[in-house]
Amino acid sequence: MAKFEVKLPKMGESVAEATITSWLKSVGDSIELDEAIVEIATDKVDSEVPSEVEGTLVEILFEVDAVVNVGDTIAIIETLSDDDSTEEVEVVEQENTEAVEIIESEMNEVIESKTISKVSSSGKFYSPLVRNIATTEGVSMEELESIVGTGKDERVTKNDILAYIESGRNIQAPIKEKEKEVAAPKVVKTEISKPVTPVSVNGEDEIIEMSRMGKLIAHHMVESVQTSAHVQSFIEVDVTNIVKWREKVKDQFFAREGEKITYTPIFMQAVAKAIKDFPMINIAVDGDKIIKKKAINLGMAAALPDGNLIVPVIKNADQLNLVGMTKSVNGLAVRARAGKLSPDDIQGGTYTVTNVGGFGSVFGTPIINQPQVAILALGAVRKVPAVIETPEGDFIGIRHKMFISHSYDHRVVNGALGGMFIKAIKESLEAWDINASF
Repeated sequence: MAKFEVKLPKMGESVAEATITSWLKSVGDSIELDEAIVEIATDKVDSEVPSEVEGTLVEILFEVDAVVNVGDTIAIIETLSDDDSTEEVEVVEQENTEAVEIIESEMNEVIESKTISKVSSSGKFYSPLVRNIATTEGVSMEELESIVGTGKDERVTKNDILAYIESGRNIQAPIKEKEKEVAAPKVVKTEISKPVTPVSVNGEDEIIEMSRMGKLIAHHMVESVQTSAHVQSFIEVDVTNIVKWREKVKDQFFAREGEKITYTPIFMQAVAKAIKDFPMINIAVDGDKIIKKKAINLGMAAALPDGNLIVPVIKNADQLNLVGMTKSVNGLAVRARAGKLSPDDIQGGTYTVTNVGGFGSVFGTPIINQPQVAILALGAVRKVPAVIETPEGDFIGIRHKMFISHSYDHRVVNGALGGMFIKAIKESLEAWDINASF
């Protein structure tokens, strides 16, 4: 029978590796076409890998918690057909198993005598690939522990160790401690899990381990604050016309489109329009260079059942009408709550909007979603007394109002641009036609 290699699929342009979190099938289990066989996690999203063939799972090549590169074979499925197709890879059976085991044993003894251990004395884990590179290039355990890892849980990846070697390290001889300090500047890292003041714990306290996603979010938030000079602007918006319009059309909208119309798609449209008018908000910073993004891809912060947040992305948001925007917003929100987002759903964002008003907050000061340079927070819509100007004079009336908060990177976005941007959003929302069609 033919054997099929299950490979780790590509999961977005910036995702190079993933962690095996759970095998859904065991060796010997039957596999159906498109049936999920393994759960994986990247630093962006959790996902499942479906089978491309029917057959029997005969081999699992990576254990749970292993970090696997895109394109690596992670399992072998024995197909039910003998047909030889371009998708099936013949796996030649080893005829002399005992001889192979002896050779492998001898090789492992030689390798282990020269390589560093999988786990260092400080508890850091190093993959076989990283250890082999370190051994080949003469990188000591001491040097390896000094490398700042960019992988899961700050693990050192292949790119990290290669970058360390290519940066000018002398691989012929160990570098002395004083020479190290002169040769390479120290990288200062913030340890999220270790507060400056030690935390005292008594017998009545409960210790809760942070989730994998919680650790990643904490790391990204600290990194963003250390990277961008955060500045905030606030503005109050009268959304009375939008509230009245939604109340008038929501039943008709649902009957025609099968979707519930909320305020979010309307706000997203206003943000996309403002970005077209002020494109220097839609940028990223790369060292001393500014990358001006052509596409307007709006990130939409969504709460997960476990309390964490994820940011799915509405691609080319400026090209969507209100119906299209509503379907995109609702679809991403449903998939986020169900844990069904694909890696592509959270890739490529150029600007982010978060709805703090959904939790009752009047306004907030959100942290920028790197490598973007700005983020908008939508406050709660409230009924408030307000001064209403008319040709006959001013009077007090009840209006629906909200605050929007704009956090932006003051390295590249000045106060004038940050303020004009949210003023444009305010004007767009307040000009909403209460008799508009959809």
